[in-house]
Amino acid sequence: MRQKLDLELVSLTKRYGGTIAVDAISYHFYAGTYACLLGPSGCGKSSTLRMIAGHETVSDGAVTLGGRDISQLPPAKRGTAMMFQNYALFPHLTVRDNVAFSLRMQGVDPATRHARAGEMLELVDMTSLADRLPAQLSGGQQQRAALARALITKPDVLLLDEPLSALDPFLRIRMRAELKKLQRELGITFVHVTHGQDEALALADEIVVMNDARIEQAGRTRAVFEAPKTAFVARFLGSHNVVSIPEGLVAVRSDALEITSVDGAKLPGTITNIEYQGTHVALTAAVPGAQEVTALLSDKDFFGNPRELGEAIGLDWEAEAAHALAG
Repeated sequence: MRQKLDLELVSLTKRYGGTIAVDAISYHFYAGTYACLLGPSGCGKSSTLRMIAGHETVSDGAVTLGGRDISQLPPAKRGTAMMFQNYALFPHLTVRDNVAFSLRMQGVDPATRHARAGEMLELVDMTSLADRLPAQLSGGQQQRAALARALITKPDVLLLDEPLSALDPFLRIRMRAELKKLQRELGITFVHVTHGQDEALALADEIVVMNDARIEQAGRTRAVFEAPKTAFVARFLGSHNVVSIPEGLVAVRSDALEITSVDGAKLPGTITNIEYQGTHVALTAAVPGAQEVTALLSDKDFFGNPRELGEAIGLDWEAEAAHALAG
């Protein structure tokens, strides 16, 4: 059995002229982890992924795999493979030949590379579509073909650059489950770039939240979600309210807020929006300091005691539901 290798970023930096796109970030990805780099556009997550892959040069620092510095190696020599956002399938080649393309470039004979391509297509449930052209595939099928092509080189690390962004919402959810299942079966490290909070929470064993070219917070997914350290992380992950109270700045989960009378509540508010979301109702209220907070109520709780726009309410929460923030 092949040894599994840890991936590590060591003070990794990327400059474009006078602009710093990635600012000396360090992180250790343990072998077999599904990790998501998460953050807004321009935060440096895609540049980080491309440096790991070898599609961007490293300005300073290093990328190591199994303790070996791979920063200056060409992409094909790194032990990584990358699946691009647009899938980048060759339109004139069949699915089988697309999947086998990298082996063809290595000089592998046709019989061997087609056999290996067949194994990869079976892995992603695409065997029956091997002779089709990319234009004859759905978006989800194109994604599976691109995955098979990336995996045929047997990488230690698979890098995914927003692989679900081109899919419709229903297919995106289905493909999330397939990606996670595939990662578990292969047992290799997946590093997945996304700006979608739901996507990261659904997929990742650990998340790396980036902001302004740096890592804002990283760790096990649930730990980061349950205890954001900064206002940026709390807001970006969603489902948290950032509020200023006499004790300081805190994050409170939307589903931890309780609607009460104004008297004695931690925050007085005025309802500005009510949004029915099926099993839940999102109730937004303006509170002192030009802030807005959102409470997520079960449909049973809301419709058992309906509220109206413009109504004055109190907002309360258990002490343990509030997490102090650094800023």
